[in-house]
Amino acid sequence: MSEQAFRDLVSRIATTMGDRPLDAELADFLNATFPRDGADFTELRTLCAEGEAEGWLMQREHGGIKFGRPVKPGNEAGRFSVDVVRMRDVKGPHHVHTTGEIGAIMPIEGAAKFDDMPEGWYVYPPGSDHHPTVSDGDAYVLYFLPDGQIEFTGR
Repeated sequence: MSEQAFRDLVSRIATTMGDRPLDAELADFLNATFPRDGADFTELRTLCAEGEAEGWLMQREHGGIKFGRPVKPGNEAGRFSVDVVRMRDVKGPHHVHTTGEIGAIMPIEGAAKFDDMPEGWYVYPPGSDHHPTVSDGDAYVLYFLPDGQIEFTGR
């Protein structure tokens, strides 16, 4: 039941984003449309926790990071893939967002930050890169990747 609810919610979010450019305006739009204290954002966090507990979300783990891609591009989220990670005070593998990344930071414990950003939505433009890092606690990070594209560099 929660898996279908998750798919329905990410579908609605992806449809709402549409083909907007991946920039600060999109982050502002998402934070206004799906605010961190709103029903949809709260449901997203709840569904991530349920998916983890039920075993259909984040089935893999490496380097202290649980992860999974429950939605591939061309399905419920249109051109986006949807990935979910759970990170606790850890620095992840360096990668490039070849087509950009749109994410939701959902602290589980503590005042967890993702790349020094607090709870809420963020957008990284095409060509950006980083070592994804969660500090000050434990968090889910859900992210939409246009066309499912991401390039791990090994750096």
